[in-house]
Amino acid sequence: MTSTTTPSLVKSKSTRIESIDLLRGLVMIIMALDHVRDYFHADAFLFNPTDLTKTNVALFFTRFVTHICAPVFVFLAGTSAFIVGQRKGRRELSFFLVKRGIWLIVLEFTVVNFGWLFNAEFPLLLVIVIWTLGISMIALAGFIHLPFAGVAITGALLVFGHNLLDNVHFPGSMLWSLLHEQNVYHAGRFTIFVAYPVLPWIGLMLLGYCFGSMYRPAFGERRRKQLLLRMAAGCIALFVVMRLINGYGDPIQWSSQSNPVFTILSFFNVYKYPPSLAYVLITMGPAFLFLAFAENWKGKFASGVTSLGRVPMFYYIIHIYAIHILAMFAAMATGFSASDMTFNTWVTDSRNLKGYGFSLWTVYLVWIVLIIALLPLCKWYDHYKQRNKEKWWLSYL
Repeated sequence: MTSTTTPSLVKSKSTRIESIDLLRGLVMIIMALDHVRDYFHADAFLFNPTDLTKTNVALFFTRFVTHICAPVFVFLAGTSAFIVGQRKGRRELSFFLVKRGIWLIVLEFTVVNFGWLFNAEFPLLLVIVIWTLGISMIALAGFIHLPFAGVAITGALLVFGHNLLDNVHFPGSMLWSLLHEQNVYHAGRFTIFVAYPVLPWIGLMLLGYCFGSMYRPAFGERRRKQLLLRMAAGCIALFVVMRLINGYGDPIQWSSQSNPVFTILSFFNVYKYPPSLAYVLITMGPAFLFLAFAENWKGKFASGVTSLGRVPMFYYIIHIYAIHILAMFAAMATGFSASDMTFNTWVTDSRNLKGYGFSLWTVYLVWIVLIIALLPLCKWYDHYKQRNKEKWWLSYL
């Protein structure tokens, strides 16, 4: 197929790349599963779902499948920046990325933080994924002024090389924690939980920005699909090789367990905070595979999921509040008080909720009901954005 037919296949009338929106929408649906598990699953309050001494296969893979969300979300944010940059000059794009990055950081520490905790005193500041997106966008705003190859090389060095820093520690340094080491800090009445150190995430966004060049109309659909398949195979193959060697690429080495199934779980038990190279490979590989085949997917289901992917920030905020409110009602229905769902720790660390929670089947049921309930609202907002493109503030939500 020649490249002259590509634009009609790749782009919607609004010039958005529908397969990218579809993937983004899909990972946001999957993301909600992990957050429902945090607020509803009884075992979430007892142990980490990837703790091989306590978990089970269903619970492990319920957590494992959600690993794809954050890296794909950050990577595609970089891709979207490249696509936006095709309509703007570098200076205008850089200014937009800085403004949007600052806005995301403000949202993280206010609206999003309150949604997680329902505590107006903000005793716990969560430095998590929206912060990461914001900082990464601000970093990208500077890097886009480098030659394209410079952006790609820097991104690759950060993603492939940051595990060299795993044994570098600066005790008490919040700056180092923000860059590469998860940690908790206390500042007066505030506790700061740095869950998403930014170095590899910045690298992922830079690579996502370069990846956007594959969606220029002149690139060609057939060529893009072939390259995506090679990228998917390369990521998965490199993951397998690195894990078999059991050396570089992840601070958690796998080991033989009590039975073959748990040995496989150990093999796939990769580190997220910050995301190891192995973690990135095994999450981005399937994402590239999905994009290779999803470019022309149509139908009611694809349309609904794509709508979610076009309003990611709107969906992210309302899904947090919806989950937390549902959990509050669930707690009151099972003998707890509404105040037990107000936190000064992460939800699963709350001592007030000892004995609270439901089965994994219930988690899945709540998740499905939540997505069905949120989909019409997100489709409405998506249509509102498309009808009101002149309203500048809509690009920030």
